[in-house]
Amino acid sequence: MTETRKVAVVAGNRIPFARQDKTYRHASNSDMLTAALNGLVDRTGLGGQELGEVVAGAVLKHARDWNMVREVVLGSKLAPTTPAYDLQQACGTGLEAAILVGNKIALGQIDAGIAGGVDTASDAPIAVNDQLRNILLDLNRAKSFQDRLKVLARVRPKDVVPEIPRNAEPRTGKSMGDHAALTALEWGITREAQDELAYRSHINLAASYDRGFQQDLITPYLGLEKDQNLRPDTTLEKLAKLKTVYGKGETATMTAGNSTPLTDGASAVLLSTDEWAAERGLTPLAYLTHSQTAAVDYVKGAEGLLMAPAYAVPRMLARAGLTLQDFDYYEIHEAFASQVLATLKAWEDPIFCKERLGLDAPLGEIDRDKLNVNGSSLAAGHPFAATGGRIVAALAKQLHENGGGRGLISICAAGGQGVVAILEGNNR
Repeated sequence: MTETRKVAVVAGNRIPFARQDKTYRHASNSDMLTAALNGLVDRTGLGGQELGEVVAGAVLKHARDWNMVREVVLGSKLAPTTPAYDLQQACGTGLEAAILVGNKIALGQIDAGIAGGVDTASDAPIAVNDQLRNILLDLNRAKSFQDRLKVLARVRPKDVVPEIPRNAEPRTGKSMGDHAALTALEWGITREAQDELAYRSHINLAASYDRGFQQDLITPYLGLEKDQNLRPDTTLEKLAKLKTVYGKGETATMTAGNSTPLTDGASAVLLSTDEWAAERGLTPLAYLTHSQTAAVDYVKGAEGLLMAPAYAVPRMLARAGLTLQDFDYYEIHEAFASQVLATLKAWEDPIFCKERLGLDAPLGEIDRDKLNVNGSSLAAGHPFAATGGRIVAALAKQLHENGGGRGLISICAAGGQGVVAILEGNNR
């Protein structure tokens, strides 16, 4: 068996994330991913160079974008001989792309590659319904003018109503927020605790901008220099005044403030071997050392839609020989504040850990001061496939600034899935 190689996270770049239908309302997925990719190429001096491959994806994608990432590379500053392809695992796309590139580097198949993700909620694909689609296909097959008239006569007014993408699970019809509200109720997650987490996300992200942490992680785009959802002046009092948007009646706790908004944006991360980076004068920020995916049966109600990371993390820890407390930083994606808090509460719960995870003892608490120290999705926003790249780049830089250490990444995803990973600094 070939000995595996270390996988270095060398650099990352993204464009500021924008709220839906605002600054990026006319930008396509390809436009945004090209901007993020070119920013990374400029920063690392890779213009004109050929990489092992570029892997990225989008959750919301037009049919014309069937080969999106390769087309983006052809329009970028990288050599046109760089292979590229699309990957999609819902909100786990960006992290899964980094894992895929990392695995190829570890196995010696490539020396360097870029992983990324992009999503636009503003330029979402709008499709015709199945009835009209079948009529149009039959129209294309018709041989004569008379046949075409017969086909067109089948069109009814209701057939021209478009199908607009919905943020809902196909098998339950419930939105992600509706599912999260059920989980919040099951775990007794309070409104106050959710607002506190959202408040800290904004404060931490604002502080990271103030100290220049984001400066070499972001390329301004279309006049935007900071994440548009960031509210540095928010307060717990302001958050407490927001109306609930998910859940029912007095038990509803989730608001627009403690849930992520629909967002546009893109991110990209450069990974390589130590030798490849050294040849180009680049310094590794951290190393991708472990990863894991998991899925839960949310359809039959056996588990909450966004609880898969609660299962993936202990499996990864067991393989790595680590405990939940062996980390200097925790990057838990904030799709909703309630989903983060439910995951943490599950890891502390003896019954959950014994009956659902098969553990003899709970994973235990984490130090909340180590959680999302530079803010996360509640403040930055969440362009689905771009979130993984944002988190990998930010955590790698944080570990480098810290002089080493270990960080845990946890990302929940649609379809009851979770993607998790471990980054370690140079001192490990």
